[in-house]
Order: sequence, then structure tokens, then C-alpha cells
Amino acid sequence: MLPYIGEFLGTMILILLGDGVVANVTLNKSGMKGAGSIQITLAWGLAVMIPAYIFGAASGAHFNPALTLALAIDRSIGWEMVPGYIVAQFAGAFVGACLVYILFKDQFDATMDAGTKLGVFSTGPAIPNLPRNIVSEAIATFVLVFAIKGIAQVDGIAVGLSNFLVFGIIVSIGMSLGGLTGYALNPARDLGPRLAHTLLPIQAKGDSNWGYGIVPLVGPIIGAAAAVLLYGAIPW
Repeated sequence: MLPYIGEFLGTMILILLGDGVVANVTLNKSGMKGAGSIQITLAWGLAVMIPAYIFGAASGAHFNPALTLALAIDRSIGWEMVPGYIVAQFAGAFVGACLVYILFKDQFDATMDAGTKLGVFSTGPAIPNLPRNIVSEAIATFVLVFAIKGIAQVDGIAVGLSNFLVFGIIVSIGMSLGGLTGYALNPARDLGPRLAHTLLPIQAKGDSNWGYGIVPLVGPIIGAAAAVLLYGAIPW
């Protein structure tokens, strides 16, 4: 039970901090409105790192269905763990997004642009092109998962340092590739909050753009699976 609790709470914190920084920087009447993409990118890296330190020992700190599936493919975890992990991750992401809405309700009410409101919850492409957007998410997630696996190649790494290195990986991907699709890298990170956007009583929220939902679902799974398969094929 503890691994599932860890995945739920860890993903909830990830989304609370990650979607929270987007709300903080983009919504009207927020004290940090206009702080920019650098703050968002750094904060998303921290949003992954902080719960990883808290719940890494309890669950492995996946917080990402694509990573969970990839680790099952390479037998790092058993397939019997996968359904519970994925349910916990999506549930945590949904709850985290709801908390962001509760905290920033006044700012949501003060913001008229529907696209800005949706952008707090979920990702979107700079240029809509589903095949290219899927490839972008697949490549970005490949880098994430391959790099996470590759940390094992660092000799004598201190206990806990790997979580800090994951922070660096997330920030690097965001700063280099994030402008293409918003670098979801994680189906739960996008689709859980997108469902919250659909269900919450957000004023003048507009459409939740579920037609784009295939991108953060399929792209990360393809990229994560390719990463562990290639990593396993290399004769380290």
C-alpha cells in the first residue's frame, strides 16, 4: 500500500507546485505575473525533485505512467504494480490540479483569456501538428528516461544525489525543447489536470482541447519505452 500512497501524494505535490508556478506567473492579479519561462522551467524541475526526495524510498518516485510502464518493460518493477501506480498517479495529478484552482480562484476569476487558464492545467503546442507534436514529446521523454537510467553509470554517486540530477534533466529538457509542446513528458501530468479543467467550475474557461490529449498520452509512452529498450541493448 505504501508505494501507491507515495505515488498519489508525490504526483499531487508535483502538480500542485508545477501547475502552481504556471498560475503564479500567468494569471492576472498574481504577485509574480510576468516572471517568465525561466521561473516556470526551474520550478517544474523542483516540483519533480521535492516529492522524489520525500517518496523515493517508498515508491521509487515514478509519478509518471510512461516511466512506470517503461520500468515494467525492462523488469525493474513487476507488471502487477503497474495498474495501482497508474491509478495513483492520475488521481494525484487530478487532486493537485484541483488544489491549484482552489488556491488561485480569485486569479482565475480575474483572468479573461481562456487559453491562459487552460495553460495552467495542461500543455499545448506552439504550432499544432499532431504527428510532429507526438514526435517532440516522444524524443523529450526518451531523453528523460534514458538519462534517468544512465545515472546508474555514475560510479560512487552519493545517496540522494540522483534526485538532484533528475532536477537538472527536467530543467535541461524544458529549456531546450519545452517551447515546442510544453514538455508534458508524462500522461498523468497533462491528462489529470486537463480533466480537472473540464470538471471544475472555472469562469469562462473555454474548451479543454481533448483533441490534443493523444499527444501527451502516446508521445511519452513511445519515448519512455524506446529509452529502456535501447538502454538495455547497450553492452554497458
